[in-house]
Amino acid sequence: MRYGFIGLGHLGANLAGSLLKAGFDLTVNDVDRGKARALIESGAGWADTPAALAASVDAVITCLPSPSISEKVLAGPDGILEGLKPGGTWIEMSTLDQADIERLAAIATQKGVRMMEAPVTGGVHKAASGEITVIAGGDRDLFDLHLPALQAMGGEIFHAGPLGKAAVIKVITNMLAFIHLIATGEALMLAKQGGIDLTDAFNIIKASSGNSFVHETEGQVILNGSYNINFTMDLAVKDLGFALGFGKEFGVPLDLASHALQTFIRARSTYGGGAWSSQVVKLLEDAVGTDLRAPGFPAEL
Repeated sequence: MRYGFIGLGHLGANLAGSLLKAGFDLTVNDVDRGKARALIESGAGWADTPAALAASVDAVITCLPSPSISEKVLAGPDGILEGLKPGGTWIEMSTLDQADIERLAAIATQKGVRMMEAPVTGGVHKAASGEITVIAGGDRDLFDLHLPALQAMGGEIFHAGPLGKAAVIKVITNMLAFIHLIATGEALMLAKQGGIDLTDAFNIIKASSGNSFVHETEGQVILNGSYNINFTMDLAVKDLGFALGFGKEFGVPLDLASHALQTFIRARSTYGGGAWSSQVVKLLEDAVGTDLRAPGFPAEL
């Protein structure tokens, strides 16, 4: 099985690297060839366009920042559908809305290309170690066919059901993460202002019923001051927007998610869309007039 991988950002480069380490025949493409340098040096092939890449492989994997870019890479001039043979597979690992997944799948089907969604969750550091969680959606036979590749890229692998369902649960997990991020910032600030050593506060919370995955991970880069979680404000706002859209569609009031979205919009307007999403906590630091810093925590996970 020959795979192509398009989109070599913080997440995609690590996922592609895991495929390569596992011995898969891999060709890569990105708008910035420099991002492919390490992969090419490790044995990956390079294609100048998505169409050229697709023409040389059995399945194309994409990991891209927005639905509009996914559609352009799929169906635009020199896109995947210009090169991928009928019967080939498109595996979309980007975080998209369910409606986008279903719409793009219909476009692919017209060209005889089958689609599977496989968004991931757990953070870029989990992708780097090959332990990220993969949530697949689509036909079961397609999932079984590409399971070895998914296992090469991830740790726990789930089949969430028909196409579009992985998009829903992935957005739910991200919604929880953003809510937890704001909450851990408030907890740490409350501890500091209450005269508790922040290293002690971090460790006590970690060992408590109030712990969360976000506290254990993003809490560390907040205390370091780098905020570097390799995930941007723009992406956080996009994903929370998807969550609120699902809430409207499914008739579920999302009070916490709505508040979180407004907080992230304010952080994005203050620090910029390219700022790391964990910098949302800096809004609280600025408001209180003190920072959340403690020695010994890493700048990047």
